[in-house]
Amino acid sequence: MVVPHHPGGARLARHRLAAELADAVPPALLADLIAVLAELVGNAVRHARPLPGGVIRVAWRLRPSAEGALIQLRVTDGGGANSGPRLRTASPDSADGRGLHIVAGLATRWGVEQDGMGQRVWAEFDLAPAPRPDLVPAG
Repeated sequence: MVVPHHPGGARLARHRLAAELADAVPPALLADLIAVLAELVGNAVRHARPLPGGVIRVAWRLRPSAEGALIQLRVTDGGGANSGPRLRTASPDSADGRGLHIVAGLATRWGVEQDGMGQRVWAEFDLAPAPRPDLVPAG
């Protein structure tokens, strides 16, 4: 999905993610996905250049993994003036600087990939498989 490089882009991305994954993941995980996506898009708007056309590319996918399944979120922008997103220490009085700590705390893994076209910030969430009825202990 493509959203404007504008604060409203995060709202559009959150609503679409919620609509598409509401029946695919547990509500608590969906809340975490929405929070992380909002943070990643917000960071792209605040700290990075847009892609051509003044946009940010947002994607998610649900795929099988060794542990069951995982959901990956990706936000692609035109890159920033510095070396890219990184965790930083925020003082108690700072108004910002905690967003990637939220991402790191909620996601199983996250990272940044850069190329000549810009950067992709991604976050992955492990989705544990549903318990199999034949493995549920008898009560």
